[in-house]
Amino acid sequence: MNNILLGCIADDFTGATDLANNLVRAGMRVVQTIGVPDGPLDAEVDAVVVSLKSRTIAPDEAASQSVRALKWLQEQGAQQIYFKYCSTFDSTPQGNIGPVTDALMAALQTDFTIATPAFPDAGRTVFKGYLFVGDVLLHESGMQDHPLTPMTDPNLVRVLQAQTRHKVGLIDYKVIAKGPAAIQDRIAVLREQGVGVAVVDAVSNEDLMSLGLALKGMPLVTAGSGVAIGLAQNFGIAPNLQAAVLPAPQGFQAILSGSCSRATNLQVADFISTGRPAFVLDPLRLADGSTLIEQALAWAAPKLKDGPLLIYSTSQPEHLKQIQDKLGVKVAGEIVEHALARIAQGLVEMGVGQLVIAGGETSGAVVQALAMNQLQIGSQIDPGVPWCAGNGIHITLKSGNFGTTDFFTKAFSWIA
Repeated sequence: MNNILLGCIADDFTGATDLANNLVRAGMRVVQTIGVPDGPLDAEVDAVVVSLKSRTIAPDEAASQSVRALKWLQEQGAQQIYFKYCSTFDSTPQGNIGPVTDALMAALQTDFTIATPAFPDAGRTVFKGYLFVGDVLLHESGMQDHPLTPMTDPNLVRVLQAQTRHKVGLIDYKVIAKGPAAIQDRIAVLREQGVGVAVVDAVSNEDLMSLGLALKGMPLVTAGSGVAIGLAQNFGIAPNLQAAVLPAPQGFQAILSGSCSRATNLQVADFISTGRPAFVLDPLRLADGSTLIEQALAWAAPKLKDGPLLIYSTSQPEHLKQIQDKLGVKVAGEIVEHALARIAQGLVEMGVGQLVIAGGETSGAVVQALAMNQLQIGSQIDPGVPWCAGNGIHITLKSGNFGTTDFFTKAFSWIA
């Protein structure tokens, strides 16, 4: 086994594949692990992405899991560490972005890092420290209704300062426009001023490429997946086609959707509008101990031979709130995750070999239920969403807010 160049820690499973996708696009050979491996990595790769399910757990536990991942990556020889979070900066005033960043900085004995969720290809840009989703500010994008991490403040300096013990500063667009040397000069000034974490503006891929060069040798980078496109050049790696090659796909096709994001609601509606088969899971019926899981599998069995089908719990914000008011936020989420994970197991037993999973928490539950310990990363369907392969299954783990409206209807045409 070779020593890896870049060691990455992602706070959820869809975010991990999002990051791995951008690294593959930049030419790096990448493997994604599900959790922290028990032993050495047996693979010849340039980067490893350790996917955790730590975005919404207690901050102390998220920090502990992340430091454990860091230690494993260091044992594999990682030259630089990348902490990856969502491009919508999903968090609460208590964490977990700030606490995990603090813990990793302490473990690496470094006094400075950067923070930016910018990913222009997916419509996430940062300007004067404010996060935009498409043409609107974060708190107008639908993220204000997120059931676990509602985002009501688009000012990332304020959001992060509430979570971290380090002083938070800003590297704004004027500095970024001047290139890598100017960025490094600004970093030196901020460090002299006692700043430990700097939010970075980025409105284009060119900004991310400049930032990537400026980060050469920085022990810890914290970001969404966008910065990844600028890091491979620091290791002498250029884009190439071989990095994304996967085995040939086999088996039936199915989609499981647990996300209730605005984007996923549109994707579900689009799939249904084409006349393809879809089965809805009602969390209230699941909570009452009904046989809805068995019903869903029985419904799917005769239809699989005719092409992709959809099983979903996705619902509009007002309906989701009614469910959460009755069951509680945590319980409602766990019920759906458990149901979709069991359905995924049943579908694979029936011969499904190509799966699209929508939603970070859902994705985590499914890959764990399918005992997928490592994923090979292939080509992307949409920005941030690649096909992956593991255990003889092709799978894509779609973050709730990612993908075009027709994502579910086009995904399988990109798998070959």
